[in-house]
Amino acid sequence: MPAVNITLQPQPGPAQRTRGDASVDHAIQAIVAGASIAETCNTDLAAGPWDFDARPGYGPGSSMGDVIPTGAPRQGELPREYRDASEPDLDRRIRAAKATLGDRVVVLGHFYQREEVVTHADYVGDSFQLANAALEHPDAEAIVFCGVHFMAETADLLSRPEQAVILPNLAAGCSMADMADIDQVEECWEQLAEVYGDMDEKDADGRVPVIPVTYMNSSAAIKGFVGRHGGIVCTSSNARTVLEWAFERGRRVLFFPDQHLGRNTAKAMGVPLGQMPMWNPRKPLGGASVAQLDDARVILWHGFCSVHRRFTVDQIEKARAEHPGVRVIVHPECPMEVVDAADEAGSTDYIRKAIAGAAEPTTFAIGTEVNLVQRLAAQYPQHEIFCLDPVVCPCSTMYRIHPGYLAWVLEGLVAGQVLNRITVPQDVAEPARVALERMLAAKPPAAVPSNAMPVVADAS
Repeated sequence: MPAVNITLQPQPGPAQRTRGDASVDHAIQAIVAGASIAETCNTDLAAGPWDFDARPGYGPGSSMGDVIPTGAPRQGELPREYRDASEPDLDRRIRAAKATLGDRVVVLGHFYQREEVVTHADYVGDSFQLANAALEHPDAEAIVFCGVHFMAETADLLSRPEQAVILPNLAAGCSMADMADIDQVEECWEQLAEVYGDMDEKDADGRVPVIPVTYMNSSAAIKGFVGRHGGIVCTSSNARTVLEWAFERGRRVLFFPDQHLGRNTAKAMGVPLGQMPMWNPRKPLGGASVAQLDDARVILWHGFCSVHRRFTVDQIEKARAEHPGVRVIVHPECPMEVVDAADEAGSTDYIRKAIAGAAEPTTFAIGTEVNLVQRLAAQYPQHEIFCLDPVVCPCSTMYRIHPGYLAWVLEGLVAGQVLNRITVPQDVAEPARVALERMLAAKPPAAVPSNAMPVVADAS
């Protein structure tokens, strides 16, 4: 599969990147020790994630209230030498292992990873940028993906078969991705076929009844389903372009797993809210009527990101009251009323570029994961940058990647062991790649920015 035209710069060293303490872990440790008056959503975040590996659940953080599916991957016990090691010792061991491995390994770090992990990443970006960054190293024997499970799967889909993709902690899943499992989606498709008839039959305009669209934040099995049924993958940066592609081919779109990205994007395109029914997989016909489904333009899956659901209109109003002239930017995974109340909505990369491009000192209130926000605040001290949510509550699953796990898998490679390899079965991988190839071929118009979402009035 050809790589999308994305340029990622190698990750700079800590001295080049920040002039302050960007560590969310340090902030949480200070809160728990009573050295800070800030608040965290769960003091268990101060413990090592290995304390929770044997327990069902996503662990402490933003997704701790979400129900994890039965059979979700669990991480085995991390050897004690890594659990007991100090932060400086783990830093030294990771650097030594990387130096020994050289070009045999590439370490990828998602924007939402803790600072102690990001500092060792060769590339930092969002899930799709990093999957493409892996393609720039076809000779690397191993790709260590510091992110969550669906991201490692995507890297495996795009990398060469002989390359090993490694997820340092198998318990680093994604609650939003888990909200649409393959059995539920297959059942939804069957029920929709009872309403719409032959799902492959084209109308006079050459459009089928429904085109499935899945967010990148979904399992390989879901991407494979989409590929088999004429659908496509999207990211938060290109969701509008992808929906335009889908509307050219289908009378409706089934969008999953994140309802908010689907709703916010379609609303900005002028789709009335009344034509966006919700599909709850636990209810017959998703809880919608036949009339609602017949009139639908976008059928939204009942999924969400627990990080971005924490942001509220009240937080925006408080930020505006306390910081006159504040520039509020939120992620399009936030609820619609939050996106409407913000100045701008855009992907993580859009947020980063907006701050980097601000010529004058500016106050930014950002509605996305706190690790990225705190890192940006340290990186751009000329601006005042803060997270809209005053409670320190990182992504539960991203936070499961700890330097201890990174040291463990890297030293395993030095010793000739491939630990925690992620492999997508071929029968799933082939149609999943088709869905990704369609996304790569769906190019936005050159004059229309694809990573920003204008705030528009209620289209209903």
